[in-house]
Formats: sequence, structure tokens, C-alpha cells
Amino acid sequence: MTKLSVVEQVAVEQVRDAPMLARVQAWTAINSGTRNLAGLRKMADALAEGFAALPGELALVDPDPVETVTGDGRIESIGHGRHLHLKVRPEAPVQILLTGHMDTVFGADHPFQQGRWQDDGSLNAPGAADMKGGLSLMLAALEAVEASPLAAGLGYEVLINSDEETGSLSSRGLIERSARGKIAALTYEPALPDGTLAGARGGTGNFSLIVRGKSAHAGRNPDEGRNALVAAAALAVRLADARAPGLSVNPARIDGGGPNNVVPDLAILRVNFRPKDADSIARAQVALDEASAAVSAAYDVQVEVHGSFNRPPKPLDPGAEKLFALVKQAGADLGIPIAWKATGGVCDGNNIAACGVPVVDTMGARGGAIHSAEEFLIPESLPERAALSVVTILRIAEGSFRP
Repeated sequence: MTKLSVVEQVAVEQVRDAPMLARVQAWTAINSGTRNLAGLRKMADALAEGFAALPGELALVDPDPVETVTGDGRIESIGHGRHLHLKVRPEAPVQILLTGHMDTVFGADHPFQQGRWQDDGSLNAPGAADMKGGLSLMLAALEAVEASPLAAGLGYEVLINSDEETGSLSSRGLIERSARGKIAALTYEPALPDGTLAGARGGTGNFSLIVRGKSAHAGRNPDEGRNALVAAAALAVRLADARAPGLSVNPARIDGGGPNNVVPDLAILRVNFRPKDADSIARAQVALDEASAAVSAAYDVQVEVHGSFNRPPKPLDPGAEKLFALVKQAGADLGIPIAWKATGGVCDGNNIAACGVPVVDTMGARGGAIHSAEEFLIPESLPERAALSVVTILRIAEGSFRP
């Protein structure tokens, strides 16, 4: 026997009739890789057209400046697309945040550009699960909320950024501003194929270490040179040895070197850290500082460290546990079993949680094989997860959630 209120039942019926799959197919036909600025402009315009059906103030916000270290050791600005931001009823007594991203990992030159139906009925398309399916069902849920009598007491912001897949560096400030004053947040990353949600998450930090040595002839006077490539390799080994329980370290790439007869004077080490908690971040920072100093002294080179821990760890604190419980009960009342488990992956939910806002960050469609040409969306999960969202949002609006 359903435990849905009459208001919830009406909203669920409405959301199930929304054209979610058609939107997914249209949006996945637009290449919106993070570096494809033309594609992101087209995607942002398409999303703005769709989300304009909601009341409030909609804007496409310019990205914050972001710098990157090039392969030849220069610091350059890197372009990003604009971010969609919608603010609805900021004066309402209950305020929530809904977030997603429009970018994918598939660039304009990637071979994975077309959608196709698979034999099992799933949709194989770039960004179908991660996360254009989530954006589609988010919009459908909000349209149903707006048709509800509970809408008047609910205010919300929608933030859809263009750079989540590369760390949200140009949207981090916008995320923090949008999270202020919110009682809860929902992010529309995909759930697992069986519907399992992500619970606690570790954090992440990406760094580029520029090593500057001194060139020399490899045969005539090699001892006068300072081999930056060797020093970078020593850095990589030292940092890899810093791994510990709760902290994984992945030296991922070294750029540099040149002709065999020249001692290389420049190398760039790219390294990723995955800290489980704040203490692990502190250990990683100490490892960075100590390795840089030791290698600089041992190899007579200069080491410049660029980067940051851009995604803080996201533990399941009491507020998050209460929000998960609300989602679980909404699922139970809809006949949808809800479970969650910890994951090593990161997303904007990490940044939202760091602002002190409880967040469930896998409210999107069910799917899998994300970040690969085998990515798939389970179409029947669109109305299912949209119903889960609309019931969750309506219960927050009526006061059922207190962090």
C-alpha cells in the first residue's frame, strides 16, 4: 500500500509523462567535451531553453580564470564554457541546491559521438548516464514540483557547470556561493546499474611539479648538466612511497626530455592524490613539501609545485545520513529499494559537503561504463529516478527534513 500523499501521487504521475528520453537523445547528440568550447556553447543554449520552463532568474555565468602547466613548463590560462545558474524564489523559507554538469569526457575528435540502442534495451551514447540523463530527470522533477501546491514554500538554485569532469576549477566559487543558506543539496551523477548510490567519498588533488635543471652535452660535459628528467623520476618514486592507508598516490605522467645527446633541463611530473580525510590531505602536503626539498637538494634542481586539493573528502556526517534516510524512505514509498556505499570517486558533491550542506550526489539515472565508449543509460530509470527526486524534494519543501 502506497504511503504517498495525494500531492505526491499527482506529482509522480506528471513526472512520468515528461519527455525525458527525447531530451537525453537530443542532448547526447551535442558533443560537450570539457575542452570543446563551441560544443559547450551549444549545450548551454539547449539547457537554457529547457530550464527556461521553470520560473526564476536564469543566467549563463562566465567561468572563473583557471591556469594550467603546459608541456614546456609555461603557466597558461585555459578556457572553459559558461555555467548555467537558475535561482527560484530566494525569499522562500526552505532553500535547496540542485547541481549537475553539462560537460563530458569525450572531446570533439573522440570516436564516440553517436548514440545507439543495444540489444538489452539500454542506450549507448556519450554522456547518456554521466550525466545528461540526470539533467533530463532533474528538469522533469522540478517541472512537477512547480505544478504542486507545495512549490510556493520552496526556493532553489540549479547549477549546471561546464567543467566538472576536469575538477570544477572554473566553477568552484559559483558552487560555494550557490550552497550558502541551503538546507540540503541533490546532485545528479548516475547511480549504479542496480540503483546503488554513492555514500562517503574520498577527496582528490592534482598537481604539476615543474623541475628545472641545466642542459649540457651528454658526451662532452654531462657532469655540468642537471638532469631534470632524472630528478622528476626521483620525485615520482618518493611521492609513490608516500602512499598509506587512507591515501593513494598516482604519479601519472612525466613530460620532458629531448635528443639523446642533450641532458634535459626541464621535466613536468603530473601526480594525483586520493586522500580519505583531512589528516590524509595533511600527510600528502607534507610528502609534497619534503619530496620537493629533498630532490631539489640531491639533484641541484629547482622544483615548482602547482595545483591543489580541489575536491575535499566527503564523509557521511549526521546531516548527510538524515538526507540519505529521507531519500531511502521516499524510495520505499515508491517501491524503489535504495542503498548506498562508499566510493573512491569524486564529484561536485565533495565541494558542496565541504560547505556544510548535506548532499546526496547520485540522484541521476541508472547506468554504467561511464567515461568509456561503452557508456550506457537504462531508459526505464528516467521516470523511476525522477519520481524519487520529486517525492524527495516535496518532502523537503513540507518540512520533513531537518539536518
